[in-house]
Amino acid sequence: MNADTTHFKCKIENGIAIVALDRPDRKNPLTFESYAELRDWFRDLHYDDEVKAVVFASNGGNFSSGGDVHDIIGPLNRMNMKELLRFTRMTGDLVKAMINCGKPIIAAIDGVCVGAGAIIAMASDLRIATPEAKVAFLFTRVGLAGCDMGACAILPRIIGQGRAAELLYTGRSMSADEGAAWGFHNRIVDADQLEGAALKLAGQIAAGPNFGHMITKTMLAQEWSMSIEQAIEAEAQAQAICMQTGDFERAYNAFVAKERPVFEGD
Repeated sequence: MNADTTHFKCKIENGIAIVALDRPDRKNPLTFESYAELRDWFRDLHYDDEVKAVVFASNGGNFSSGGDVHDIIGPLNRMNMKELLRFTRMTGDLVKAMINCGKPIIAAIDGVCVGAGAIIAMASDLRIATPEAKVAFLFTRVGLAGCDMGACAILPRIIGQGRAAELLYTGRSMSADEGAAWGFHNRIVDADQLEGAALKLAGQIAAGPNFGHMITKTMLAQEWSMSIEQAIEAEAQAQAICMQTGDFERAYNAFVAKERPVFEGD
Protein backbone atom coordinates (compact mmCIF):
# COMPACT_ATOMS: atom_id res chain seq x y z
CA MET A 1 0.00 0.00 0.00
CA ASN A 2 1.30 3.44 -0.90
CA ALA A 3 2.25 5.51 2.15
CA ASP A 4 3.78 8.25 -0.01
CA THR A 5 0.73 10.51 -0.03
CA THR A 6 0.63 14.17 -1.00
CA HIS A 7 -2.42 15.71 0.65
CA PHE A 8 -2.59 13.82 3.95
CA LYS A 9 -0.18 12.08 6.30
CA CYS A 10 0.20 8.32 6.05
CA LYS A 11 2.40 5.85 7.91
CA ILE A 12 2.19 2.06 7.77
CA GLU A 13 3.67 -0.05 10.57
CA ASN A 14 2.97 -3.62 11.67
CA GLY A 15 -0.06 -3.92 9.43
CA ILE A 16 -1.63 -0.69 10.69
CA ALA A 17 -2.03 2.40 8.53
CA ILE A 18 -2.11 5.69 10.43
CA VAL A 19 -3.57 8.51 8.37
CA ALA A 20 -4.28 12.11 9.34
CA LEU A 21 -5.05 15.38 7.65
CA ASP A 22 -2.00 17.62 7.64
CA ARG A 23 -2.97 21.25 8.06
CA PRO A 24 -2.88 21.58 11.86
CA ASP A 25 -2.54 25.37 11.68
CA ARG A 26 -6.07 25.45 10.20
CA LYS A 27 -7.43 22.60 12.34
CA ASN A 28 -6.98 20.16 9.44
CA PRO A 29 -9.57 21.21 6.86
CA LEU A 30 -10.28 19.13 3.77
CA THR A 31 -9.54 20.42 0.27
CA PHE A 32 -10.63 19.19 -3.15
CA GLU A 33 -7.27 17.45 -3.42
CA SER A 34 -7.34 15.74 -0.02
CA TYR A 35 -10.92 14.53 -0.58
CA ALA A 36 -9.90 12.94 -3.89
CA GLU A 37 -6.66 11.44 -2.62
CA LEU A 38 -8.34 9.95 0.45
CA ARG A 39 -11.09 8.49 -1.77
CA ASP A 40 -8.53 6.88 -4.07
CA TRP A 41 -6.39 5.64 -1.17
CA PHE A 42 -9.31 3.90 0.53
CA ARG A 43 -10.44 2.43 -2.79
CA ASP A 44 -6.99 0.92 -3.34
CA LEU A 45 -6.90 -0.35 0.23
CA HIS A 46 -9.55 -2.92 -0.63
CA TYR A 47 -7.01 -4.77 -2.77
CA ASP A 48 -4.09 -4.57 -0.32
CA ASP A 49 -3.19 -7.38 2.09
CA GLU A 50 -0.42 -5.51 3.88
CA VAL A 51 -2.74 -3.23 5.85
CA LYS A 52 -4.98 -4.99 8.37
CA ALA A 53 -6.49 -1.96 10.14
CA VAL A 54 -6.55 1.83 9.82
CA VAL A 55 -6.29 4.56 12.44
CA PHE A 56 -7.61 7.91 11.22
CA ALA A 57 -5.80 10.15 13.66
CA SER A 58 -6.02 13.71 14.90
CA ASN A 59 -3.18 16.12 14.26
CA GLY A 60 -2.11 19.03 16.44
CA GLY A 61 -5.01 18.61 18.86
CA ASN A 62 -7.80 18.51 16.27
CA PHE A 63 -9.37 15.89 14.02
CA SER A 64 -10.75 18.05 11.19
CA SER A 65 -12.54 21.36 10.71
CA GLY A 66 -14.32 20.00 7.60
CA GLY A 67 -14.34 21.54 4.15
CA ASP A 68 -11.99 24.50 3.89
CA VAL A 69 -13.92 27.78 3.75
CA HIS A 70 -11.56 29.42 1.26
CA ASP A 71 -10.49 26.37 -0.77
CA ILE A 72 -13.90 24.68 -1.02
CA ILE A 73 -16.84 26.78 0.19
CA GLY A 74 -15.87 29.83 -1.82
CA PRO A 75 -15.33 27.99 -5.13
CA LEU A 76 -18.59 26.05 -4.68
CA ASN A 77 -20.51 29.32 -4.79
CA ARG A 78 -19.18 29.88 -8.33
CA MET A 79 -19.98 26.42 -9.74
CA ASN A 80 -22.91 25.38 -11.89
CA MET A 81 -25.20 22.46 -11.02
CA LYS A 82 -23.20 19.88 -13.00
CA GLU A 83 -19.98 20.90 -11.28
CA LEU A 84 -21.64 20.90 -7.86
CA LEU A 85 -23.03 17.40 -8.38
CA ARG A 86 -19.60 16.19 -9.44
CA PHE A 87 -18.23 17.50 -6.13
CA THR A 88 -20.98 16.09 -3.90
CA ARG A 89 -20.70 12.69 -5.56
CA MET A 90 -16.94 12.76 -5.05
CA THR A 91 -17.31 13.46 -1.33
CA GLY A 92 -19.87 10.68 -1.04
CA ASP A 93 -17.47 8.37 -2.84
CA LEU A 94 -14.99 8.87 0.02
CA VAL A 95 -17.55 7.48 2.47
CA LYS A 96 -18.34 4.59 0.15
CA ALA A 97 -14.62 3.84 -0.22
CA MET A 98 -14.21 3.78 3.57
CA ILE A 99 -17.19 1.45 3.98
CA ASN A 100 -16.03 -0.86 1.19
CA CYS A 101 -12.27 -0.90 1.91
CA GLY A 102 -12.52 -4.21 3.77
CA LYS A 103 -10.42 -3.02 6.73
CA PRO A 104 -11.68 -1.84 10.14
CA ILE A 105 -11.15 1.91 10.61
CA ILE A 106 -10.67 3.51 14.03
CA ALA A 107 -11.16 7.27 14.30
CA ALA A 108 -9.03 8.85 17.05
CA ILE A 109 -10.87 12.11 17.72
CA ASP A 110 -9.43 15.10 19.54
CA GLY A 111 -10.65 18.69 19.54
CA VAL A 112 -12.55 19.93 16.51
CA CYS A 113 -14.34 17.26 14.47
CA VAL A 114 -16.95 19.04 12.38
CA GLY A 115 -18.60 19.03 8.97
CA ALA A 116 -16.93 16.56 6.65
CA GLY A 117 -14.56 15.71 9.50
CA ALA A 118 -17.53 14.51 11.53
CA ILE A 119 -18.63 12.46 8.52
CA ILE A 120 -15.22 10.74 8.33
CA ALA A 121 -15.52 9.88 12.03
CA MET A 122 -19.08 8.65 11.47
CA ALA A 123 -18.00 6.48 8.52
CA SER A 124 -15.29 4.81 10.61
CA ASP A 125 -16.06 1.52 12.33
CA LEU A 126 -14.95 2.54 15.82
CA ARG A 127 -14.36 5.90 17.49
CA ILE A 128 -12.12 6.79 20.43
CA ALA A 129 -12.28 10.37 21.64
CA THR A 130 -10.77 12.73 24.18
CA PRO A 131 -12.84 14.80 26.64
CA GLU A 132 -12.06 17.80 24.42
CA ALA A 133 -13.60 16.24 21.31
CA LYS A 134 -16.47 18.24 19.85
CA VAL A 135 -18.36 16.65 16.97
CA ALA A 136 -20.74 18.75 14.90
CA PHE A 137 -22.56 18.23 11.60
CA LEU A 138 -22.49 21.89 10.58
CA PHE A 139 -24.21 21.71 7.21
CA THR A 140 -27.33 23.66 8.15
CA ARG A 141 -25.10 26.38 9.62
CA VAL A 142 -23.88 27.15 6.11
CA GLY A 143 -27.35 27.05 4.54
CA LEU A 144 -27.29 23.43 3.41
CA ALA A 145 -29.27 20.32 4.35
CA GLY A 146 -28.11 17.93 7.03
CA CYS A 147 -28.16 15.08 4.50
CA ASP A 148 -24.51 15.19 3.51
CA MET A 149 -22.29 12.23 2.56
CA GLY A 150 -24.75 9.70 4.00
CA ALA A 151 -25.36 11.42 7.34
CA CYS A 152 -29.13 10.89 7.33
CA ALA A 153 -28.66 7.16 6.71
CA ILE A 154 -25.65 6.35 8.90
CA LEU A 155 -25.85 8.68 11.91
CA PRO A 156 -29.33 7.48 13.05
CA ARG A 157 -28.03 3.92 12.97
CA ILE A 158 -25.30 4.85 15.43
CA ILE A 159 -27.07 7.20 17.86
CA GLY A 160 -30.78 6.87 17.05
CA GLN A 161 -33.20 8.85 14.91
CA GLY A 162 -34.16 11.54 17.40
CA ARG A 163 -30.63 12.36 18.49
CA ALA A 164 -29.38 12.38 14.91
CA ALA A 165 -32.25 14.65 13.89
CA GLU A 166 -31.33 17.15 16.61
CA LEU A 167 -27.67 17.28 15.56
CA LEU A 168 -28.47 17.49 11.85
CA TYR A 169 -31.17 20.18 12.21
CA THR A 170 -29.31 22.39 14.67
CA GLY A 171 -25.68 21.81 13.70
CA ARG A 172 -24.77 22.01 17.39
CA SER A 173 -21.74 20.28 18.87
CA MET A 174 -22.08 16.88 20.49
CA SER A 175 -19.87 16.81 23.57
CA ALA A 176 -17.57 13.89 24.30
CA ASP A 177 -19.80 12.79 27.18
CA GLU A 178 -22.88 12.89 24.96
CA GLY A 179 -21.04 10.99 22.25
CA ALA A 180 -20.08 8.25 24.70
CA ALA A 181 -23.56 8.05 26.25
CA TRP A 182 -25.21 7.92 22.82
CA GLY A 183 -22.91 5.24 21.45
CA PHE A 184 -21.06 7.43 18.94
CA HIS A 185 -17.76 7.10 20.82
CA ASN A 186 -16.68 3.64 21.90
CA ARG A 187 -14.61 5.13 24.71
CA ILE A 188 -13.13 8.36 26.06
CA VAL A 189 -9.44 8.65 26.92
CA ASP A 190 -7.16 11.53 27.87
CA ALA A 191 -5.47 13.34 24.99
CA ASP A 192 -2.02 11.97 25.84
CA GLN A 193 -3.42 8.43 25.65
CA LEU A 194 -5.45 8.83 22.44
CA GLU A 195 -3.01 7.58 19.83
CA GLY A 196 -1.80 4.77 22.06
CA ALA A 197 -5.34 3.58 22.76
CA ALA A 198 -6.22 3.68 19.06
CA LEU A 199 -3.06 1.82 18.10
CA LYS A 200 -3.63 -0.80 20.79
CA LEU A 201 -7.14 -1.47 19.52
CA ALA A 202 -5.89 -1.48 15.92
CA GLY A 203 -3.19 -3.96 16.92
CA GLN A 204 -5.75 -6.30 18.45
CA ILE A 205 -7.77 -6.16 15.25
CA ALA A 206 -4.71 -6.50 12.99
CA ALA A 207 -3.78 -9.71 14.79
CA GLY A 208 -6.66 -11.30 12.90
CA PRO A 209 -8.57 -13.19 11.72
CA ASN A 210 -8.38 -10.59 8.96
CA PHE A 211 -10.52 -12.38 6.39
CA GLY A 212 -13.15 -12.74 9.09
CA HIS A 213 -12.90 -9.04 9.91
CA MET A 214 -13.40 -8.18 6.24
CA ILE A 215 -16.52 -10.34 6.13
CA THR A 216 -17.77 -8.75 9.38
CA LYS A 217 -17.34 -5.24 7.99
CA THR A 218 -19.06 -6.23 4.75
CA MET A 219 -22.06 -7.73 6.51
CA LEU A 220 -22.40 -4.83 8.96
CA ALA A 221 -22.82 -2.54 5.96
CA GLN A 222 -25.01 -4.79 3.84
CA GLU A 223 -27.46 -6.16 6.37
CA TRP A 224 -29.20 -2.84 7.01
CA SER A 225 -30.96 -3.26 3.69
CA MET A 226 -31.90 -6.93 4.30
CA SER A 227 -34.85 -8.54 5.99
CA ILE A 228 -34.05 -10.71 9.02
CA GLU A 229 -34.49 -13.86 6.93
CA GLN A 230 -32.18 -12.52 4.22
CA ALA A 231 -29.59 -11.51 6.81
CA ILE A 232 -29.61 -14.93 8.47
CA GLU A 233 -29.12 -16.64 5.10
CA ALA A 234 -26.39 -14.18 4.08
CA GLU A 235 -24.59 -14.80 7.37
CA ALA A 236 -24.89 -18.56 6.91
CA GLN A 237 -23.16 -18.27 3.54
CA ALA A 238 -20.54 -15.85 4.88
CA GLN A 239 -19.71 -18.05 7.85
CA ALA A 240 -19.47 -21.15 5.65
CA ILE A 241 -16.89 -19.30 3.55
CA CYS A 242 -14.93 -18.36 6.69
CA MET A 243 -14.97 -22.00 7.81
CA GLN A 244 -12.81 -22.82 4.77
CA THR A 245 -10.02 -20.48 5.88
CA GLY A 246 -6.74 -21.50 7.40
CA ASP A 247 -7.40 -19.25 10.39
CA PHE A 248 -10.47 -21.29 11.34
CA GLU A 249 -8.35 -24.46 11.37
CA ARG A 250 -5.54 -22.67 13.25
CA ALA A 251 -7.99 -21.59 15.94
CA TYR A 252 -9.21 -25.17 16.38
CA ASN A 253 -5.70 -26.61 16.55
CA ALA A 254 -4.67 -23.96 19.07
CA PHE A 255 -7.72 -24.71 21.22
CA VAL A 256 -6.93 -28.42 21.23
CA ALA A 257 -3.31 -27.70 22.14
CA LYS A 258 -4.43 -25.18 24.81
CA GLU A 259 -2.50 -22.44 23.01
CA ARG A 260 -3.37 -18.96 21.81
CA PRO A 261 -4.15 -18.98 18.08
CA VAL A 262 -1.83 -17.09 15.76
CA PHE A 263 -3.86 -15.94 12.77
CA GLU A 264 -2.29 -15.46 9.34
CA GLY A 265 -5.20 -13.92 7.47
CA ASP A 266 -5.99 -16.73 5.04
